[in-house]
Amino acid sequence: MRWGPRLLGGGRAEFSVWAPSASTMTLVLADGDEMAMEERAGGWFTAQASAPDGTRYRFRLPDGREVPDPASRRQDSGVHGWSVVCDPDDYVWRNPDWRGRPWEETVIWECHAGVLGGFSGVAETLPGLAAMGVTAVELMPVAAFAGNRNWGYDGVLPYAPAECYGSPAELKALVDRAHELGISMILDVVYNHFGPDGNYLGAYAADFFHDAHTPWGQAVSVDKEPVARFFIDNALMWLEEYRFDGLRFDAVHAIGDNAFLDRMARELRAATEGRHVYLVLENEANDPERLEGPFDSQWNDDFHNALHVLLTGETASYYKAFADDPAKRLARCLAEGFSYQGEDVEPGRTRGASSGHLPPTAFVNFVQNHDQVGNRALGERLLSLVGDPAARAATALLLLSPGIPLLFMGEEVGSLAPFLFFTDFHDDLADAVREGRRREFAEFPAFADPAARAAIPDPNARATFTASRPEPGPDAKDWRALYRDLLAVRAGHLVPHLAGTRSLGAEAVGKRAVRAGWRLGDGTVWQVCAGFDPSGFLGSLPQGEAVRQVGDPASGPFCIVTREEA
Repeated sequence: MRWGPRLLGGGRAEFSVWAPSASTMTLVLADGDEMAMEERAGGWFTAQASAPDGTRYRFRLPDGREVPDPASRRQDSGVHGWSVVCDPDDYVWRNPDWRGRPWEETVIWECHAGVLGGFSGVAETLPGLAAMGVTAVELMPVAAFAGNRNWGYDGVLPYAPAECYGSPAELKALVDRAHELGISMILDVVYNHFGPDGNYLGAYAADFFHDAHTPWGQAVSVDKEPVARFFIDNALMWLEEYRFDGLRFDAVHAIGDNAFLDRMARELRAATEGRHVYLVLENEANDPERLEGPFDSQWNDDFHNALHVLLTGETASYYKAFADDPAKRLARCLAEGFSYQGEDVEPGRTRGASSGHLPPTAFVNFVQNHDQVGNRALGERLLSLVGDPAARAATALLLLSPGIPLLFMGEEVGSLAPFLFFTDFHDDLADAVREGRRREFAEFPAFADPAARAAIPDPNARATFTASRPEPGPDAKDWRALYRDLLAVRAGHLVPHLAGTRSLGAEAVGKRAVRAGWRLGDGTVWQVCAGFDPSGFLGSLPQGEAVRQVGDPASGPFCIVTREEA
């Protein structure tokens, strides 16, 4: 069986839902018609009805509650409202022959659709990004959530794009426009939990969940076939019906089932054969085995954390694990991918395994992203924390190293606007989220005092959302020029030879400087040296032909790239 409505032709549709905890299920149509659904084997219920495109419907539970279809393709009036029958072929594609771009070419720009004005607002940014050299746009999750403002990780209807961002057709138009400009589209999907408001699955499918909990909600039972099918088919929908070029799987360590992950990836690969499709993990476990198979890459928090400590000196919370020697840890990331490869992150908790055999492109590196900015109490961007020279040198290190670079919306225009945590919950849930958010920061020295924590912006206030729009900074023109220049160097000198690249090692050259080298696929030796001491750099610089220099080694933060022909 398959979840959700299936169009049968002639204005009819078949509705299916897995409800093993329910004795009966009733299909309710908004025009007043309703019918008992037929119980099938394994806890499935089905019904066929006259339901052309646009028909609104819900399911009635034995206790009289009416709930949306968990596989709803579109919602009317929010996640507590009506599900809507959608024709998956309702959009005429202008670029039907697009097959994507090789992974080695990827430069990702991560964004939040809501703060940019929805799907149409994201589309307006695309020409400028293409001209700058960005090759892929990654949307934070768009699955329907409660309210009109959310990061997206509180989604409860994974098949339905959030109404406040636009219609399914508008999302397809965004993907189509990106392809027209040579940009791949990646979508962040959340398969490890559901949000706290609008998830009714537990009322009629208790077996959908395990007793265990993730940090964000009850864990899902992907070891059960209907649950696995729910998520795999959702991933297939984004890749096939919406023609996304890749998926970023949020916090897969919280799913805790590698067999499911590998099965899903194999099915996605088989269904999209002949296309360049990116499968990217967020995985706190630092599991290199997943990257040896059907997954392309993993977000590399180790790279960010080591660089952040090196730049800022911050050592609270999870930065403690990088406080001992951040330059050495950053060097290991440049040479081998992960900094933690089986060592203790804290007493009694190890993380990772050997990753030095993987290519640099198995790691998505970044100097900031939605988590690393938005999970700060005040949402400060790196530029606000370390100033222009250090941020420029860090940007050069990111863009001119062989790992896949990810940018966070606004950094390319020197934005000083924060990116804050925002939601649109109400009543007791709003209070719990607000107070929980403030408790999170009690261990940070700056927020040890309750009065300081009380000043942390309320996630549910509209002003918190509004303040998170990435307005260009005062030096936006200069920042655009820097990104355009660095990405041109990357595209011209590094990308064509990334396949087959292998590390030649890296080292800390002082407390706040690193040097690394790689042999590219054509035999060229590519070297990067970066330092972040404002008093200057006293070490030796790499040999070879100078490719690009940002900053001055004699007077402050810098990054220098050289190459030597084979």
